[in-house]
Amino acid sequence: MNIENTKAQMRKGVLEFCILSILNRQEAYPSEIIEHLKGAQLIVVEGTLYPLLTRLKNADVLSYRWEESKFGPPRKYYRLTPLGEQFLKELDATWNHLVDTVSIATNGK
Repeated sequence: MNIENTKAQMRKGVLEFCILSILNRQEAYPSEIIEHLKGAQLIVVEGTLYPLLTRLKNADVLSYRWEESKFGPPRKYYRLTPLGEQFLKELDATWNHLVDTVSIATNGK
């Protein structure tokens, strides 16, 4: 078995939750989201992030606005919609339950 593949799959499984949590604190453009994830040691490339943001936007979980940049092209800032806020609350409850059940299964507590 390839442990790196398993670890990558585990990270992918929580990526959406992490992105929504970042955007719950503040709106951000994709490079900022990547920096937040890198700071948490969740390395993500643009080729992974952009399709996920598009999927979440198409599901009305995210919206965006364009802002002119002083140093280059306009930036697309993403934020949660009301539906996204509710979705994040449900993910948070699911995450907490999952952490508890995995802890019981792995530690017997």
